[in-house]
Amino acid sequence: MLTYDRAVRFEEVDAAGIVFFPIFLNYCHDAMAALFEPLEGGYVRLVMERRIGLPTVHVEADYRAPLRYGDVARLEVKLLHVGSRSFSLGYTITRAADGLPVAEVKHVVVTTDLDAMRAVPIPSDMRALLVRLSAASAP
Repeated sequence: MLTYDRAVRFEEVDAAGIVFFPIFLNYCHDAMAALFEPLEGGYVRLVMERRIGLPTVHVEADYRAPLRYGDVARLEVKLLHVGSRSFSLGYTITRAADGLPVAEVKHVVVTTDLDAMRAVPIPSDMRALLVRLSAASAP
């Protein structure tokens, strides 16, 4: 399991003063990018040099409580499934200050060659990282 903390920024709240619902998906993407930072060159090299993309093909979200400007979102990231060309991540989002459950997100991505724009097998270094995440997520 990966734990990723993300402060709520002023521009992320709506007129009601709470985080606008699609922003939670940005938080999940930030956590996914952090997950791949241990790779040589991190997520930036994965996308910009290796030309491996991780486009979303499915997402589900359940919202339980609001976050406000000044809160810190804590995302716990777990591997739910890994296939040959895709994987699923689960995010449990809480308010870091008190552990209040805020949202649950399921996110499926496909490993993609960004130049050919087609699905490709998950590279071995990425797969190894996902397997380590899975082992760390096990009870």
